[in-house]
Amino acid sequence: MSSVPTDLLPHPIVQAPMAGGVSVPQLAAAVSEAGGLGFLAAGYKTADGMYQEIKQLRGLTSRPFGVNLFLPQPETADPAAVGVYAHQLAGEAGWYETELGDPDSGRDDGYDAKLAVLLDNPVPAVSFHFGVPAREALDSLRRVGTYTLVTATTAEEARAVERAGADAVIAQGVEAGGHQGTHRDVPETDGSGVGLLSLVAQVRESVGIPVVAAGGIMRGGQIAAVLAAGASAAQLGTAFLATPESGAHALHKQALTNPLYVRTELTRAFSGRPARGLVNRFLREHGPYAPAAYPDVHHLTAPLRKAAARAGDAQGMALWAGQGHRMARELPAGQLVEVLAAELATARAALSTGGAR
Repeated sequence: MSSVPTDLLPHPIVQAPMAGGVSVPQLAAAVSEAGGLGFLAAGYKTADGMYQEIKQLRGLTSRPFGVNLFLPQPETADPAAVGVYAHQLAGEAGWYETELGDPDSGRDDGYDAKLAVLLDNPVPAVSFHFGVPAREALDSLRRVGTYTLVTATTAEEARAVERAGADAVIAQGVEAGGHQGTHRDVPETDGSGVGLLSLVAQVRESVGIPVVAAGGIMRGGQIAAVLAAGASAAQLGTAFLATPESGAHALHKQALTNPLYVRTELTRAFSGRPARGLVNRFLREHGPYAPAAYPDVHHLTAPLRKAAARAGDAQGMALWAGQGHRMARELPAGQLVEVLAAELATARAALSTGGAR
């Protein structure tokens, strides 16, 4: 079984790239300095914005790090459905005293320009979400010394990742916070996501490349479990969202352990694509009617989410979180890596001696 190179991450811990301002250079640097693999999230940023963050991160650490890209999305959204949803959101715009965003603000997230920057200024690792890059792109990154990872949510998607020539596959279970990295957004399959341990086992038997497990992981014991199931490393997002280095809004961090939020749910309410977040008023009221229209709905609701954050109203914000959010710890990111590594070592020792006592 192949594994992720240890020079990339001495500890098998990857900090998930979280778009929207969460995965800032300070967070990625702290994780990488502690022996994990920190990631920047280029999603929703310009190519220059991404480049500036890479420069800033390089000034904070000499350790390996990664950058995540969103794949361009096909034009499959029904404009009429988006229009109906915009009409339903008119009351939100009035409440927050803002305008709705333009749903036609762009579908490719500046992908080609960002890829060009990463080929001209190579970084140690690049991961991809929402599809499979062209083999040419993956080969080009490999030639400049970049390790490539691509998210998959099924064994079939994982096989497509391997065929494209990626170095590793990120197996994302349905427990994961934020957007599911499905390669095609098919509404008919909503609710059919696979749990992480089952997914890791299926993917491990389907591909020969290393597997990085993602979804609901908050403790070192869970890392031990996915490693035992065949993963080479674990990717954690929500666990790092609560750290002081995270760029998440203070209300978002507080909500992770706030008893007011009793569960998470996959919703299209904020972006038009299934994403797991804490159930709040906006999700309850608009989730049942949100169309399958990404990134149209993302652009449409962006001003609402920003206005809610400015107003200090967590009930109107996208509070992305995995199913393990109640286990979040407000530790510095570097210390969290060390704690997770220690918990992993303890769990592995227990497994090797016949289990915990």
